[in-house]
Amino acid sequence: MEPEPSESSPRPALPRTVTILLFLAGATVVAFGLGAMRGIVTPVFFAFVLTLCVHPIRRWMQARGISRGIATGTTIAAVFGLLIAFATILIASLAQFSALLPQYAPQVSQLGASIAATLESVGFGPEQAQEVMNGFTPGRIIGFLGGLLGNIASLMGSLVIILTMLILMAVDGSRVPAILTHLTYHRPAVVSSFIGFGTGVRRYMVATTVLGIAQGLFNWLVLVILQVPGALLWGLLSFICSFIPNIGYFIAIVPPLFFGFLTGGWPTVWAIIIIYGGINSVIQSIVQPKYVGNAVSLSETLTFVSVLFWAVVLGPVGAILAVPLTLFARAILLDSDPSISWWRPLTGDKKDVELLLKQEDDAIRARRGRPRPGRPDTDAGNAPKA
Repeated sequence: MEPEPSESSPRPALPRTVTILLFLAGATVVAFGLGAMRGIVTPVFFAFVLTLCVHPIRRWMQARGISRGIATGTTIAAVFGLLIAFATILIASLAQFSALLPQYAPQVSQLGASIAATLESVGFGPEQAQEVMNGFTPGRIIGFLGGLLGNIASLMGSLVIILTMLILMAVDGSRVPAILTHLTYHRPAVVSSFIGFGTGVRRYMVATTVLGIAQGLFNWLVLVILQVPGALLWGLLSFICSFIPNIGYFIAIVPPLFFGFLTGGWPTVWAIIIIYGGINSVIQSIVQPKYVGNAVSLSETLTFVSVLFWAVVLGPVGAILAVPLTLFARAILLDSDPSISWWRPLTGDKKDVELLLKQEDDAIRARRGRPRPGRPDTDAGNAPKA
């Protein structure tokens, strides 16, 4: 008797290739849409992250019987304090940089002339060399930084959006526990994904802030010893750039190298590269990605790619918010749908593959202790003959 044919699994409505192409097309449309609305998306999400960071204060106060209104007011005050501190650091840094750069205008012009002469010696035309030399002026450099940050009108508009959203989110946050309890009866996976997202964002912010403060203090001390102008400013810059995984160090080291060369020449530059650069490269390229990756369950590769992607879509602020944005996308696309949550290990979550990784490590250790084929056993060779 022939075995009965097994029941075949139902075929998907669309071929897998078409599904993948539709997903990529939809992701492209969403990316271009977010980029077109970056003036709204970036401040709103930034306010959302700040609100998540101070939410445990509300939960702690309400657990001790403090009224909802007082807890909401305290949350608003705390998040306003974080925003004011961030804005103060940014404004003070720009002001100090604008005051520091004109003091070294002759050295900057001389450096530009040296670079232009070097370009001419290797075959570049006089017009191209002159254009490079014209770029080494305090006005051009400050204008370049202003172009990266945006004009005053856009900054003020973003600040108004952030302040408004902070107040509204703080008020609405008082109802979030009741809303999540209601949604748990209908969409438990969605509620679980958003709770995990909030926990991951807070872990990331705490881990990055602690490492960033330590890194900024170390950088400030090293630059003070090396007598680099604006040491406090570059320490603050390294703290801000610590929120940009993998490549933040390369951004933060450029100004100290520039001013170190203007004041101390190549000896100061090499000292900055060896001391300042060596320690910071280890922290930002090895320690921070591993520590932060374990805190939010993101792989180092995905973290780096997310920085590049969100920087292209949302600009420089997107690089700072890259990890929270990636966590939010994973919560919506993967964690909220149990049928595809098995994709989560590909993003760096090792929880489901810890046993397999342990088995692989045990197999590697077993091979290390096993004698190679065709090679006599050392113990057997050294045994006394009968």
